[in-house]
Amino acid sequence: MAAGPAADDLGGMGPLVARFARAGQRLRHADQGRPWVLDTTVVVLVFLVFCLPDLVRTAGGGHDGDEPHHLRLAFTQLPVAGMLALQAGLVLPLLWRRRRPAVAFGAVAAVFVLQWSLDVLLRADVALFIALYSLALHGRPRQLARACGVMAGAMALVAVRVSAVVSVWDALFFLLSTATAALALGLAVRIRRAQLAGLRDRATRLEIERDQRSRLAAAAERARVAREMHDIVGHNLAVIITLADAGGYAGAGSPERGREALRLIGDTGRQALGELRRVLGVLREASDGPRGEPELSPQPGLTDMDALCEGVRAAGLEVRYRTAGDVETLDSGVQLAVYRIVQEALTNTLKHAGAGARVNLAVVVRGTRLTITVQDTGPAGGERRTGPANEEGHGLVGMRERAALYGGSLSAGPADAGWTVEAVLDLTPQDGVR
Repeated sequence: MAAGPAADDLGGMGPLVARFARAGQRLRHADQGRPWVLDTTVVVLVFLVFCLPDLVRTAGGGHDGDEPHHLRLAFTQLPVAGMLALQAGLVLPLLWRRRRPAVAFGAVAAVFVLQWSLDVLLRADVALFIALYSLALHGRPRQLARACGVMAGAMALVAVRVSAVVSVWDALFFLLSTATAALALGLAVRIRRAQLAGLRDRATRLEIERDQRSRLAAAAERARVAREMHDIVGHNLAVIITLADAGGYAGAGSPERGREALRLIGDTGRQALGELRRVLGVLREASDGPRGEPELSPQPGLTDMDALCEGVRAAGLEVRYRTAGDVETLDSGVQLAVYRIVQEALTNTLKHAGAGARVNLAVVVRGTRLTITVQDTGPAGGERRTGPANEEGHGLVGMRERAALYGGSLSAGPADAGWTVEAVLDLTPQDGVR
C-alpha cells in the first residue's frame, strides 16, 4: 500500500503520535470540567522548580556553592520569610492567569518591580513571562500594548540592576528576547486555537446546511409526488365517476351504452393503476436503494394529448384541440408540464361543468412564449359557473407551480357562462440548458 513507506520512514512514530493526540484530547476534556486543576498544577510546578531552590539556598546559609562570589555581593540576601512573601506574590497570581489574565499579569509585574527595586534576585521571576504568555493567549488584544510597555520598563529595570555583573545591552537583549518569545508563543497558540475553532464551526455549519438541503430536497420530492398523485388520481377518478353516472342512467334504456361505459371505466382504471404503480415503483426504488433500474414508462407529453382528449370525450365532454407553432421540438419537461396543466384543467371542467360541456383547448408556441388556453362553455343547462369564493384547490396550486418552474404564470376565472384557464410558459433557455 502507498502508506507503507511513509509509515516506515516515520520509524513507527505513527502510533506514538496517535497516543499523544488521544492523551491531549483527554486532558482538554478534563480541563474543561475542572480548570482549577491545571492552574494549581502550574503553580505547584513553578514553586518546586524555581522557588524551592532559592528557599533551600537561603535556609542553608544564604548562597549556593556554585554561585559566583561577585554575584552574591551584587544582590540583597533576604530572610526566608521575606523571600517566601515575594515568591508568593510572584507565583500565586498565576492561579487566575486564564480567568483574569490582565489582573494576574499586573499583580506579578507589580511584585516583580518591587523585588528588583530591593535588589533581590529570584528564580521565581519566570512567573512574569508565564503571565505574559497567558495574557497573549487568553487576554484581550488591546491589553497587550499596555502589557508590552510594562514589560519593557521592567526589563530595563532588571538590565540596570545587573549592570554590575553583565553589560546592560547584553542583559536587555536577552530579557527582551525572552519576553518576545513568550509573547509570540502565546499569540501563535491563540491563532492556532482560533483556526481550529473556525474549522469546527465551519464543519458544524456544513452539517446543518447538509441537513437543511436534505430536508428541502425531501420536501420538494414530496411536493412533486403529491402533484403527480393528484393529477393521476384526480383526473382518472373524475372520468370514472362521470362514466359510472352516465352508465347508470343509460343502463336501463340502452344496455350497449352501459356496457361501453363499463368498458371505458375499466380502461381508465387500468391506466390510473399503471401510472400509480410507476410512481410508487420509483419511490420504492429510491427508499430501498439502487437494486437495479426501475421499469419506467415514458412521462406523458404532447403526443399523448389526443389520448387524453379521447378519454374526456368518452366521459361526455366535447373537446376541440388545436396546436400552433413548433410544438414538436419542445423539451420533454415542458411537454410534461403542458400535459399536466391541460389534464388538471379538463378534470376541473369535468367536475364543475359536467357532461355536455364544450371545451376549446389550444397550445400555441410563438418564439420563446408558450400559451395554453382551456376554455369551456359551462354546464349544459346554461347556469353560470363560479369558482371557490376564498380558496384555491390543490389543482390550481399545482398548475401555478408547474408554470412557475418555467418562469411562467397562470390565470383562471369565469368567462361568460364558462371558465377559462390560461397558462403562459417562458421557453428561454437558462444558462444554455433547459
